[in-house]
Amino acid sequence: MSGEFSNYTIIDAKNHVAGRLASVVAKRLLKGERIVIVNAEKAVIIGDRLRVINKFKKRLTWRTYYNPEKVGPKIPIRPDRILKRMIRGMLPRKQYKGRMALKRLRVYIGVPEEFKDKPKEIVKEAIKPLDNYKYIYLEEVAKSIGWNP
Repeated sequence: MSGEFSNYTIIDAKNHVAGRLASVVAKRLLKGERIVIVNAEKAVIIGDRLRVINKFKKRLTWRTYYNPEKVGPKIPIRPDRILKRMIRGMLPRKQYKGRMALKRLRVYIGVPEEFKDKPKEIVKEAIKPLDNYKYIYLEEVAKSIGWNP
């Protein structure tokens, strides 16, 4: 592994509930841990498929009252950026400790070459048996709101 990522914890987001994973990762980042998340597109959002997609699409079309031509806020459409934004929302990003915590995070689509043979951690608090729930993968959400892989 390269020197840059030698002391990072690698988490595989496959079949992890995105919100639960984000809250656990945010706490660990604030404690000073360095974290790499791989397979971000395979994280899941629990809820009815159409309802989740419509909620994301609605956020893309919010308009401001003082200038309706401007569309905002700007939200990401790539799965790795969506997951990173979820984690950012759980950090005090306007304080120094929150900004530094966010800099200790890396999120990737798939598994990059430097992490292929490294052991990956599973966050037990974030993984659920998905048999009883309606859910959708982040990759499907991203494709439905305009991401072209």
